[in-house]
This record gives sequence, C-alpha cells and structure tokens, in this order.
Amino acid sequence: MTLSIIKEPLSGLQVIETTFHVDSRGSFGRLFCEHELQFVLGSRHIVQINQSLTRNSGAVRGMHYQTPPQAEMKLVRCLRGRVWDVAVDLRKGSPSFLRWHAEELSADNRRMLVIPEGFAHGFQALESDSELLYLHTQAYVSGAEAAVAYDDTLIGIDWPIPVTELSDRDRSHPRLDQTFCGIVV
Repeated sequence: MTLSIIKEPLSGLQVIETTFHVDSRGSFGRLFCEHELQFVLGSRHIVQINQSLTRNSGAVRGMHYQTPPQAEMKLVRCLRGRVWDVAVDLRKGSPSFLRWHAEELSADNRRMLVIPEGFAHGFQALESDSELLYLHTQAYVSGAEAAVAYDDTLIGIDWPIPVTELSDRDRSHPRLDQTFCGIVV
C-alpha cells in the first residue's frame, strides 16, 4: 500500500500520507487509488476533480460546504506551495460539533486531507502560488452551496498568519449564532 491513513481528532476527518519513490530521475507516487482508499470512501466514488491556484501568501478561501442531499466528501492535496487546510465539523449531534482541525498540506509533505460530509472547508495559503487538487464525491450544485465566515467567533479558527486577501464572496459568508444546531447528513 502506498497510501497510509491517519485518523484525526474530529470523527471522520483523516489524513492520507503518500509514499513516493525517489531516484536519480525524480520521484513517482500514487495520488489516488479507489481500491486502497475503500476504507475511507465506503460506497462513495470520486465524481469531480477541481484545482485551485492561490497567488498570494495570506489569502484565505472558505469556509465552504454543500448541503444534503448534495453533501460531499472532499479529498484535498497540495500540488505546489504550502497551505493551512482547515475543516470545521457542522454535523448536528456530532461530539466535535463546531470544532475545527487544520493540517499543513504541502507539495513536500504529500499529505491529503479527507473531509467528510457535514464539514466546512477552507484554507490559507502559506506560500505564494499554492496549488490545490480537490477530489469530490458529489458534483457541484449551486443551490446546495453554503458557507460560514472564515473568522466566525463561535468556531474560532486560529489562522497562522495575518489574512491578507479574501474574495468578496468569502467576505460575505454569514456568521453562526447560538441557534445554529448543525446540518443533518
């Protein structure tokens, strides 16, 4: 197996480490294998793959998710640069409800974060020109798109460097209030 699965403190959140084989020519490694990840994917299948490039260090994208029945699992990998990748548990009744966890993903560490359905996702670029690859178990549906503010005080994400840039869309995401009881997935 060239992919190793590490469970994280939030239920369902996992990190996948990839073994790369290195020789004088360079390196080779498997980025995805449905068979090796069957334990993580269950009956899900990857149906969409997206890629993003974030030009400036300090920029934040997020915190996005899709609502049921289009709730999606995401597998996120950094192809170039370095990011602080964050997942927030929004699942109703979850023991880790409103808790967040972050992993540094980089081209060098070759880690992939598995973000289950019911989690919001976002990241901060720690290096300029950071590039991410996203594998999704559901196709994007604009009517199912939802998000929470990157600086929501009920969540309290501790971004590692000052936030230097947000899109207008990400700046306008709502804040949660005490009546938010989570999403059912």
